[in-house]
Amino acid sequence: MQKPHILIVEDEDVTRFNLRNLFEAEGYQVSEATDGESMDTQLQKNTINLVIMDINLPGKNGLLLARELTSNNELGLIFLTGRDSDIDKILGLEIGADDYLTKPFNPRELTIRARNILNRIGQTKNEVEKAVITFNEWSLDGNSRKMTAPDGQILAIPRGEYRALRLLIENTGQIVTRQQLIKEMTGRDLRSNDRTVDVTIRRLRKHFESVPDAPELINTIHGEGYRFIGSVD
Repeated sequence: MQKPHILIVEDEDVTRFNLRNLFEAEGYQVSEATDGESMDTQLQKNTINLVIMDINLPGKNGLLLARELTSNNELGLIFLTGRDSDIDKILGLEIGADDYLTKPFNPRELTIRARNILNRIGQTKNEVEKAVITFNEWSLDGNSRKMTAPDGQILAIPRGEYRALRLLIENTGQIVTRQQLIKEMTGRDLRSNDRTVDVTIRRLRKHFESVPDAPELINTIHGEGYRFIGSVD
């Protein structure tokens, strides 16, 4: 079996060197890039499974570069952010990053998160998800990870949004906890002050809620989680 291939996009030499050594010691193939141009070169040369990218890069920053990556269904993305960059974290998740980690970070935690995302990517590729789920005149195609709106508009959604929506739909009428959602989306446990689930639900609602702050399909159950209340065909 071919080893997963990780691309480190980091302009700081020592950090990039340490990350390469860390993941090579775990048995992964590793390539490096220092900016968007060299990242594109590596993506063209290699089949990359996961990108680990600093947000603060020369030229295009990581948030801009991420927009070019998240349309790839088989490519995971972890952001490395500054200690106080809560806005960057939220923007990264809204763009479609799978996870983020704040500098300075625990190397072991990073390898665990990377492994979880790679496992999730592998599961998505191997799962039989070709059936189309229809709800409230919308359809969700598990094979392509695209939603079709009632007016025919087709929307590609990030892996995290897809997995969260599918979990909610599969449990229609039942409360799905934030812990269950984060586990389904990223494979990790919920952390204190973690906005990942909230940002994901907010993004999903924007697709099909016609009135802001008046949920039509996904209800918030305060202190517990969320509940899908749509009509599933």
